Amino acid sequence: MFRIKKLDIFITKQFGLLFIGTFFICQFVLMMQFLWRYVDELIGKGLSLEVMAQFFCYMGLMLMPQAFPLAILLSSLIAFGNLGESSELTAIKAAGISLLQAMRSLIAIVIVISCISFYFQEVIGPKSFIAFRQLLISMQQKNPEVEIPEGIFYDGISGSNIYVQKKDMNTGVLYGIMIYRMNGGYEDAAVILADSGRMQTTEEKKHLLLTLYSGEWFENMRSQDVAGSANVPYRRETFSTKRIVLDFDGDFNMADADWISGDARSKSMGKILHDLDSIREFNDSVGHQFYKEAKQTAFYLPSISKKDSTKILAEIQKDSLNFDSLYAKLPPEAKQRVMKAAVNEAQTASVDLEFKGDYSDALNTNDRLHMIEAINKVTLSLSCLIFFFIGAPLGAIIRKGGLGVPVIISVLVFIVYYILENTGMKMARDDNWTVWFGKMLGTCVLTPIAVFFTYKANNDSVVFNIDLYKQILFNMLGIRGKRHISRKEVIIEDPIYMADAYHLLRINQEIEQYSMEHQLLHLPSPIKVFFRPGDDHTIQRISEELEEVIEDLSNTKDRGVLTYLNRYPIVATHAHTRPFRQKWLNVITGLVIPVGIFFYLRMCRFRLRLRKDLHTITQTNQLMVQRIAECYPGTPITLEELQKMPLIIDLINNK
Repeated sequence: MFRIKKLDIFITKQFGLLFIGTFFICQFVLMMQFLWRYVDELIGKGLSLEVMAQFFCYMGLMLMPQAFPLAILLSSLIAFGNLGESSELTAIKAAGISLLQAMRSLIAIVIVISCISFYFQEVIGPKSFIAFRQLLISMQQKNPEVEIPEGIFYDGISGSNIYVQKKDMNTGVLYGIMIYRMNGGYEDAAVILADSGRMQTTEEKKHLLLTLYSGEWFENMRSQDVAGSANVPYRRETFSTKRIVLDFDGDFNMADADWISGDARSKSMGKILHDLDSIREFNDSVGHQFYKEAKQTAFYLPSISKKDSTKILAEIQKDSLNFDSLYAKLPPEAKQRVMKAAVNEAQTASVDLEFKGDYSDALNTNDRLHMIEAINKVTLSLSCLIFFFIGAPLGAIIRKGGLGVPVIISVLVFIVYYILENTGMKMARDDNWTVWFGKMLGTCVLTPIAVFFTYKANNDSVVFNIDLYKQILFNMLGIRGKRHISRKEVIIEDPIYMADAYHLLRINQEIEQYSMEHQLLHLPSPIKVFFRPGDDHTIQRISEELEEVIEDLSNTKDRGVLTYLNRYPIVATHAHTRPFRQKWLNVITGLVIPVGIFFYLRMCRFRLRLRKDLHTITQTNQLMVQRIAECYPGTPITLEELQKMPLIIDLINNK
């Protein structure tokens, strides 16, 4: 039975206070990042505080589900980092409470937050999106003289398209003005060109007053062509100053939001799943209709009787068949007409197919956007749990609280998630990846990482031990360290020099015998390397015996002995026989040829290094035995002499 304990209350308080603070910080950062996209819609529009408050309110409601995962990641990392830094986490584990048991109250809280995130995306998010888009469009239609961009046509004024080459933001003068007025339709369009001009709203804010300088006015007079003659009159006017009044309501009015309801982001999960059936049925009907039209036009195949098909087949089999014979008999004028007709028909078919292709792509994109939004509601909620199981174990491992290391790690994790999520979404939206693969990419990558960190933290594994990873890298590349044996300040027991000399001489004898039996310069068989066990117990025994002698001689006060000890290499006992200890890893490495070649060459390098190490050990052993004999006169320097001494067996046994 789940009972609330004092530890659960303590950890919940630690996490809760941090979550509230980090949530508002993350919400503020996301809102500022989102605000830069629409800063041009707000500056210089004369918007009231009420409108601005609505804008930020709807924006905040839309971004709350995105702020939840980042806030959970940062707060859990700081909370458990503080517990580890103050040794409270150590005390909890010393009491027999595992990390998962300490996290159980927070797991329940994070599950509740995930449900709240899903509720926001299901109920509040769609309504906020509709209200936000409606408000944004209304802002764009407010004071268009500020909104007209440079270098492109602006159609924000009903019945007119305005092009401005350059704007002077200080004086408000527009340069290089081109206006298309289409109040009477495209056939009766009026074209106005001006060198410069100014635009301002009237006092009642119902019209725009456009003052133009040094320009011309071109206008069709089709509306006056009562007789319907083929010749359409037009009017041309050159002016130095011209004032034009354009109909426009400059007050802030809410735009129509009916078309926004078709966006996938404005729908709940149930609505998306319901509309997907209708969207796919409509897409299929359009595709079938386009296919039927293509078979009747561009890909039309006339029906041919069996007799005609047999005759055509016989003509094709003749070598003298000429498909251009009919065209060659035509006169030049007819050839030109045929070529023009063929070109026009091909261009018409190409344009028609291109238009239908773009329309089909738009329909399929709408289908994929609905699927993306439906999956996003689930993955964004699950990301709260995933980020918690990344942040809490990481905090327990790094044992650093505050806003230093946790913030850096949180930002790095969130950047990885953001890149994976946006890359997958764009690839799925453009139909380069399947929708499920693109939207689940970030979740599938971070879930194993969360499981790994939770497992390591629960078992007190040192994940961020740099020396551990450094040693693994050095082992892979065959890089090893050197011995650093120095004189000890306090020596409890002196070395048994006679026994050590005996072992060193015996090691030399074993190395000599080993070198005769094993040809380290010869290439080993790849079958034996990757597919058969090949532990070298002789080298392992020699290395262990040598380390025991070095450990005993490190208690000496003689500087010459210490110098010789630092010359001994650190011997790798298995790298010259096979790449890995596990048999299945060796088999997989041997089957993957490029990887197998790398490890085979690496193993050959270790064989050469082992040969050099054995030679170095032999020479150093001789020097060490001679040094012992010099420092302690009467000590034998050959193995035969040592074996004849009556006390050598007792010394070796005592050692």
